[in-house]
Amino acid sequence: MNRRYRKTIIAGNWKMNKTLSEMKAYAEEIHSIMPKGKWCETVLCVPFVNIPSAVRLFKDCHISVGAQNCHYEKSGAYTGEVTAEMLKEVGVKYVILGHSERRQYYNETDFTVNKKVHAVLEAGLQPIICVGESLEQREAATTMEIITYQVKAALAGVPSDKMRRVIIAYEPLWAIGTGRTATAEQAGEVCEGIRAVIRKLYGARIARAVTIQYGGSMNAKNAHELLAQPDVDGGLIGGAALKPADFTAIVQAANQE
Repeated sequence: MNRRYRKTIIAGNWKMNKTLSEMKAYAEEIHSIMPKGKWCETVLCVPFVNIPSAVRLFKDCHISVGAQNCHYEKSGAYTGEVTAEMLKEVGVKYVILGHSERRQYYNETDFTVNKKVHAVLEAGLQPIICVGESLEQREAATTMEIITYQVKAALAGVPSDKMRRVIIAYEPLWAIGTGRTATAEQAGEVCEGIRAVIRKLYGARIARAVTIQYGGSMNAKNAHELLAQPDVDGGLIGGAALKPADFTAIVQAANQE
């Protein structure tokens, strides 16, 4: 992490988990144990139906609320979808875009991710753009080739004045929900490479201000080592975010000196 230039952000992705009653119990538990570190922004990206209640429940613990997806159009005949403006109106601040599960199960492409990035930025929200390689691609030594393409595609047409609101999350597909985790060195190397791509696109000043997270089985045990990497500015947390004690331990690791 480098707090001199950029914000540290720990974001939990609940995916399709927790009913409203379960979320209320979670909020009660986390309220008493959440560390009040001044360096770390904390976010929970909850299912759409929980968002309004989450905004109210997590306000006192200084946890911002995010969404896990949105549509790129402002309105229309898109059954089951929501717009960035709808999310903004109910109190959302962050939106996850291009998660590998969206790409794998719902045919999300680099093209649609880019359109969603523009919609989220236009609404004044902050996109968390997910990029990552498969195990086969890593073993073929094409990791940075894949990551570079994904980053460039996601940011196509994004003006430099909006880049400070962009967050990139490096999530190697082989480490999502598998219990496998990139080593701190592997995570740091790819996040450094992502910053180099942004530097070529936007210049050094903007590149050093962009928050780059690591996702992929970050947990209470490995968070400190991962977050000690100079280009790892936070985490996009899956399973560990469902447990208040584990999530707060990761937030505490992000508040390390």
